[in-house]
Amino acid sequence: MALIKSISGIRGTIGGEVGNGLTPVDAVRFAAAYGTWLKENNQGKLKVVIGRDARISGQMISDLVVSTLVGLGIDVVNIGLSTTPTVEVAVPLEKANGGIILTASHNPKQWNALKLLNAKGEFISADEGQRVLDIAENDAYIFAEVDDLGIVTMDDSYMQKHIDAVLNLPLVDKKAIESANFSIVVDAVNSTGGIFIPALLEALGVKNVTKLYCDPTGQFPHNPEPLPEHLTDLAHKIVEVKADLGFTVDPDVDRLAMVCEDGSMFGEEYTLVAVADYVLTHTPGATVSNLSSTRALRDITEARNLTYTAAAVGEVNVVQTMKDTHAIIGGEGNGGVIYPELHYGRDALVGIALFLSHLAHKKMTASQLRDSYPRYTISKNKIELTPAINVDAVLVKMAEKYANEEVDTTDGVKIYIGKEWVHLRKSNTEPIIRIYSESENEEKANQFAAKIIQEIKALI
Repeated sequence: MALIKSISGIRGTIGGEVGNGLTPVDAVRFAAAYGTWLKENNQGKLKVVIGRDARISGQMISDLVVSTLVGLGIDVVNIGLSTTPTVEVAVPLEKANGGIILTASHNPKQWNALKLLNAKGEFISADEGQRVLDIAENDAYIFAEVDDLGIVTMDDSYMQKHIDAVLNLPLVDKKAIESANFSIVVDAVNSTGGIFIPALLEALGVKNVTKLYCDPTGQFPHNPEPLPEHLTDLAHKIVEVKADLGFTVDPDVDRLAMVCEDGSMFGEEYTLVAVADYVLTHTPGATVSNLSSTRALRDITEARNLTYTAAAVGEVNVVQTMKDTHAIIGGEGNGGVIYPELHYGRDALVGIALFLSHLAHKKMTASQLRDSYPRYTISKNKIELTPAINVDAVLVKMAEKYANEEVDTTDGVKIYIGKEWVHLRKSNTEPIIRIYSESENEEKANQFAAKIIQEIKALI
């Protein structure tokens, strides 16, 4: 069993002993800590939006969290089966003080989590998250008396509100999408994307949609992380039905990956690249992605004489950098598109609508569009170290070794050599160095990583 407490929330496997898994007691404790933090920072009657993905444990965890907030005297708007970006959209629309998304994102079905939002519908900061952890550690809650209990309101309108908000974006060209007469296959890994993505496509005027694993039972038919090795069924179905494209999302629908008409991968790293290409064509501006994302976004941004900035890894860091640089589009190389015109959160629905608008305007196949971008491949590796080794010192030495190259120490050490880069980060939970390298193909990326690994081993 596992229970991981972090500044962004709590996640764990269902069951086991208290404190060693996401048990009912742990769910109540952290919901109470979050509610208490809200009460510390707000006056009067409070309101929190709750939504969940389709995990088997979702209803149980939702009932526990909702009842705990009510017990603290906080009103709850429960939007039920939902998506992470939908809850993020709902919080400000409800004028709520915060929100909780019950999802373990791409983790397998035995996992669940409480993801915590502020009043803007954005993930809470590191300092705020630490305060929630401190409250939980000390069981520092005071529950409401009977006349002051919160009330629960059920609201199933937010799927449509979210879709309407996406369709109202100026760059979403429903007419062009409808005219393109796309045939699309959707793999929603039997979670809430199976409800939301077909509804979005219908609203965009896509008439030919083939559903694959779109029954929101929480019984994931394959590993729910949208990586190529997990998308073979989608690729086969696209070729079988002669579709133009396939979309797949993770269980909480904040990550988007595409498969081309020939069954080949569009590339999760290239979801943001393609959407940014479309956005920058019509509304030039700055872009942001995290340090471990493909260089292709930087290339297409700087080719337009616009500014690209790399952020520390983590959605909250990407969002802050986007705000600091007034970026018009940003996100992460894991298929996470953040489009501030709607909200500051990864949103597969926004990604789909902008990508289809782009594809319709380009009048290309998906594979032709993919091949129009600078091609890079990322190799992901790690070195396991003994606890006695000073990882920070190793990273400093690597930065010094490559001082004549472009070096970024925002988050670990990222070294750029020509069109290649390597990003070295230490894990916060175990004595390892994560090593991501990128080059023009897999062989060169692996060779680059191997060279860096040997240099690190020589240092230690």
